[in-house]
Amino acid sequence: MHSVVLLVDTDPVMRLCLLLLKHLDPVRSCPPNSGAQPHWFHTLQVRRSSQRGRSNSDPLGGQRLQDDFTWKPGLQFGNAHSYLSLEKLGEGAYASVYKGISRINGQLVALKEIRMKTEEGVPFTAIREASLLKALKHANIVVLHDIVHTRETLTLVFEYVQTDLAQYLSQHPGGLHSYNIRLFMFQLLRALCFIHSRRILHRDLKPHNLLISYLGELKMADFGLARSKSVPCQTFSSDVVTLWYRPPDVLLGSTDYSTALDIWAAGCIFVEMLQGAPAFPGITNEFEQLQKIWTVLGVPSENSWPGVSQFPNYKLGELAQLPYKTEDLVQRMLKVLPSDRISAQDSLQHLYFSTLPSPIMHLRDTVSIFKVPGVQLEPEVRDVFNTRQKVKPFW
Repeated sequence: MHSVVLLVDTDPVMRLCLLLLKHLDPVRSCPPNSGAQPHWFHTLQVRRSSQRGRSNSDPLGGQRLQDDFTWKPGLQFGNAHSYLSLEKLGEGAYASVYKGISRINGQLVALKEIRMKTEEGVPFTAIREASLLKALKHANIVVLHDIVHTRETLTLVFEYVQTDLAQYLSQHPGGLHSYNIRLFMFQLLRALCFIHSRRILHRDLKPHNLLISYLGELKMADFGLARSKSVPCQTFSSDVVTLWYRPPDVLLGSTDYSTALDIWAAGCIFVEMLQGAPAFPGITNEFEQLQKIWTVLGVPSENSWPGVSQFPNYKLGELAQLPYKTEDLVQRMLKVLPSDRISAQDSLQHLYFSTLPSPIMHLRDTVSIFKVPGVQLEPEVRDVFNTRQKVKPFW
């Protein structure tokens, strides 16, 4: 007990971790024979008595690896020995992500292991992600369960979600079922409405950062680039959002952006689900990405976008506007002028979602849309085993 106090007093990173932990959900339930758990932290759900239905995208075939896993009494949250790594899921510049299992209650978890650098300490993106997620409790935002700190790593323990939208798209090429697109978009816009109402920008929306459960629940993840925009005139970096999902104003060098940044990215994801291919697949740099956008939406002028020629990266192109159009909601989300883009809240009221059951519009933030009777994913027509059917380009 004394050693824990000493570590907190001498290690500022651990002090930060414990400060974040104490704001998370209190104990809801404890595994059998585990003894009392810390009162300041427990968000893991006790294993369900019955297996829920799975979608056709289930990559594990419905297997529940934790069914034969035994409870380990005496293990605590915040302890590296409380989690067992099963397999690596991915790796980035600062972190590796593993599929793991909690030895406290047998639940599958995702372990985001962030490498500590002696000269730099904890990457600020990890601190930012943890501090934001501790306050964001929503059915369509990934849950942060635990934080584990050692001398070599800082590990963020998340709920385990079976796949992401990028993998789902690759498993079902050529565009998704129209009803499933509607469900995914509703959940994405629901999450955006929630964070935007709290003046938070995600700033890195893309299919890889949208997790999809067996049931079809969409969970917004990876808040490492997210920022709280508390001051209206505050400016940010223009080096945000993966190139294909970056809006034209930011590609032109704007740093004075707001929620319209995320709406553009969501619109690109919308198109990608509809046609089965990225909306604006640039290759090398911002100028080529802008040309992809101008080809579809037309080259802006001072008349259509006052002040556009003053952006640092402005370069007039000689590209003709193509006559193709998209659905009304896509068009409203992919407006070149940021102030013209529809908000997440208004998007949820768009007629595109009018065919969904009406109770879906009145759920509490923490309730999944799949709690509404009749809401479920439809089987996808195309999958990786049936790619012979050709699909017309969306544009």
